[in-house]
Amino acid sequence: MTQSSAQDNRLAADTLRVREYIAAVPQKPERDQAQDQVYRHAIKGLLKERKATLVAHYYTDPAIQALAEETNGIVADSLEMARFGRDCDADVLMVAGVRFMGETASILSPDKTVLMPTTEATCSLDIACPIDEFSAFCDQHPDRVVVVYANTSAAVKARADWVVTSSIALDVIEHLQDQGKKILWAPDRHLGHYIQHKTGADMILWDAACIVHEEFKAKGLMDMKTLYPDAKVLAHPESPASVLAMADVIGSTSQLINAAVELPDKTFIVATDQGIFYKMQQQAPDKTLIVAPTAGNDASCRSCASCPWMGMNSLQALYESLRDGSNRIQVERDLAAQAMVPLQRMLDFSRERQLAVKGKA
Repeated sequence: MTQSSAQDNRLAADTLRVREYIAAVPQKPERDQAQDQVYRHAIKGLLKERKATLVAHYYTDPAIQALAEETNGIVADSLEMARFGRDCDADVLMVAGVRFMGETASILSPDKTVLMPTTEATCSLDIACPIDEFSAFCDQHPDRVVVVYANTSAAVKARADWVVTSSIALDVIEHLQDQGKKILWAPDRHLGHYIQHKTGADMILWDAACIVHEEFKAKGLMDMKTLYPDAKVLAHPESPASVLAMADVIGSTSQLINAAVELPDKTFIVATDQGIFYKMQQQAPDKTLIVAPTAGNDASCRSCASCPWMGMNSLQALYESLRDGSNRIQVERDLAAQAMVPLQRMLDFSRERQLAVKGKA
């Protein structure tokens, strides 16, 4: 079997695996506003009682994001979630997001109890990069520095030399390129292609994609631009290259929010999970935000501009986890120690970069 055929077979298997996971995601029930208020009140009491902090991702339900803000928690991207959870004064971290975020919190905060509203919330990138296959792929390329995206399991992180988030990936690859390193990148091919195009780095890429960003299509975006010719396009780099080619700003969740705030334009077409609109509209209340069009044919319309697994984070599930101490995330000690090495490398690099920028201010 040729290398190309093997790669095609693996991609087909990964696609099937992701679709099977999507099919198992329960449909979200209709909102009961009165019941939501009951849960909100109860959760606030439990957070105080358990000395717990709510750490929520930008893609979660706006009701959960609002609750995190009201209780001195945080709404952030995965890098800032990890840092905040590590540094905050809490005995319990309630991580509202997907499983790799809970695992990362457990690795960085081994002395804290890490809970999640559900342990079933995963990520298509994580699913499509199983450790056995990934480890074999790395073994085939021993001369390359292994860089993995944060959207991966603890086991995959432990196999890597570096872990990166979308907010820091470009800087890390440029740093490694300056050292003359060749890179093995996993798992998101769109983000990998974007970085490769921007830096010219010698990279080989694992072949996987986010089910949300994969569905943004250039044709639909062109049609939308016809309707809103003055709108600026904001896109996450997990989107296909044809979409990124039309973007005015390409960046991580936090970078896209900052762009909506700082740019003088009044209308934005946003190509990322629509959960980001809560924070984006909050910080840029005078701006008009439009969801970028999706195809909705590949995975299912349940993933169109909205991650089905992020949607599994409900107020009810959050309440029940806090009440019962259920859905605890614990990464085995030896595995956590191995995964901590590339994670710490990322955190150290991020801190040094921030200090360098401040020194030039």
